[in-house]
Amino acid sequence: MSIWTNRRVTVVISGGIASYKAVTLIRLLMKQGATVRVAMTAHAAEFVTPLTFQTLTQQPVVCDEFTMADPHHVVHVALADWTELMVVVPATANIIAKMAMGLADDAATTTILATTAPKYVIPAMNTHMYENPATQRNLAQLTADGNHVLTPATGMLAEGYVGQGRLPEPPVILAWLTDQLLAATSTLPLHGQKVLVTAGGTREQLDPVRFLSNRSSGKMGYAVAQAAYMMGAQVTLISAQTALPKPAGVTIVPVTSAADMLAATTKAFATTDILVMAAAVSDYRPVQPATQKIKKQAGQTGLTLDLTETTDILKSLATQKQTQFVIGFAAETEHLLANANKKLAAKRLDLLVANDVAKPGVGFNGETNQVTLLRPNAPAITTAVLPKLAIAEKILETAISQGAVKHQ
Repeated sequence: MSIWTNRRVTVVISGGIASYKAVTLIRLLMKQGATVRVAMTAHAAEFVTPLTFQTLTQQPVVCDEFTMADPHHVVHVALADWTELMVVVPATANIIAKMAMGLADDAATTTILATTAPKYVIPAMNTHMYENPATQRNLAQLTADGNHVLTPATGMLAEGYVGQGRLPEPPVILAWLTDQLLAATSTLPLHGQKVLVTAGGTREQLDPVRFLSNRSSGKMGYAVAQAAYMMGAQVTLISAQTALPKPAGVTIVPVTSAADMLAATTKAFATTDILVMAAAVSDYRPVQPATQKIKKQAGQTGLTLDLTETTDILKSLATQKQTQFVIGFAAETEHLLANANKKLAAKRLDLLVANDVAKPGVGFNGETNQVTLLRPNAPAITTAVLPKLAIAEKILETAISQGAVKHQ
């Protein structure tokens, strides 16, 4: 479930050319599960019509503080009381000044002043207006008053030149808002926990142009990282090379080989609360990678590779384990439970996620998975075939039920 599910969000739109981006931001918030209502200044309505936002949100748009659609409620106060979280976007220099001074002379600013909900201010204006000492003073006052302010982007402005003051793109704004909301929600199940996740298939260099690897896409590990973040954790993702976009709110440490991953996980493990080893780590590497490309030889009928085992990362970390909760993965093609239970015991795991990658819809690169969750001295739990994010949530929920979160 998204942190935005059923959140009551009021978006206040002021009169700047970037008002059109508020349409996309509102759509993104709604896709995350939020209920959105809109208040607009008269100048904002010159850029995007109230009908656009009313159609999008399926909620009435507040533009006139004297509108009395319901005689039992004062419009701006009713909206202010309904609001759980307020976003002012774009926040022009004018509305920022009004907020800093506590002025309320229209429907938008009276709603802002009347609400006790947390306020998130997204400035957008000409660079000279943004850099003006008065604007900077007003922004400092907003921050001092407990408002959250996003620094504007640098880019091409409406005036035709580059400068700071551009409204960040809606996905960037959503990511920032999500970070702020997660940090402020102490009731999330992984709030305050440091979760370390590994993902992807490592690569072992054979020569300057070839490597040994596996079919892992990294999708399962990335899903775990995203789910842990949405549950309130501080997440570090140690990732082998993948084609996947970076999960929002997650710190990524890129690695290539099994040795790289060992070094990165070992470095982070001491300060980790929960380790999720979802990476497909190469079991073997060339003893001596060729310094030049290996060429075909005339009359040669085959090639012999001299391989040696890589270090078992989970086994290595087990010797360092103190209070950490360690989750391993086992991708098997036969004897799933027998092989997985051996790994669970041999590597001193708190939870093992086993899956039969020979099954359709369960193997590498897919969007779905089905896993069996094994715990010491407890019955196995087998999930249905589900999207990988849902599987990730189930893994973390099971870990929490097994005492992964240590209460201080």
